[in-house]
Amino acid sequence: MVAPIIIGIVVVVLVIFLIANYNALVRLRNQVKNAWAQIDVQLKRRYDLIPNLVETAKGYMKHERETLEAVTKARNIAQQATSAGAGERAKVEGELSSALSRLMVVVERYPDLKANQNFLALQEELTSTENKISFSRQYYNDSVLRYNNKTHMFPSNIVASMFKFKEGEFFEVTLAAEREAPKVSFS
Repeated sequence: MVAPIIIGIVVVVLVIFLIANYNALVRLRNQVKNAWAQIDVQLKRRYDLIPNLVETAKGYMKHERETLEAVTKARNIAQQATSAGAGERAKVEGELSSALSRLMVVVERYPDLKANQNFLALQEELTSTENKISFSRQYYNDSVLRYNNKTHMFPSNIVASMFKFKEGEFFEVTLAAEREAPKVSFS
């Protein structure tokens, strides 16, 4: 009589353990997806700002066609990579950031453009967006870390392997140029 009760209690405890760990893994996986979506929101904002920035700069920078085309090309490639994984997405976004940095360096040669209110407003919006992208990437990586820890740590790793929860991919900088501190010159 006591044995069936003990077996019943053990089964109930195991079912509760399984449900609690499964739900925690689902919650963390959804948090990672949400964090990735927040990066997408900021990247979309960046993609929308770039054409306005390039058009404003075109009137002043007739001799810098190559730089403007590089920014436009990098934007288009990044925009098309929306279904790529975090690693590939980080690579194309890094190339876009690099092209934007080159544009800002070229802008320094055009005092009239630097004083243009439209350009200044767009530049400020782009800077704000870049900061938001950076914060979104950091939040995404924090979410991936929490999720990966849960999928690898005992005892939740048992539930993760039973239900085939896959490890999350971090958003990492792949271009060496992005790891370097920017050079600032006031000459």
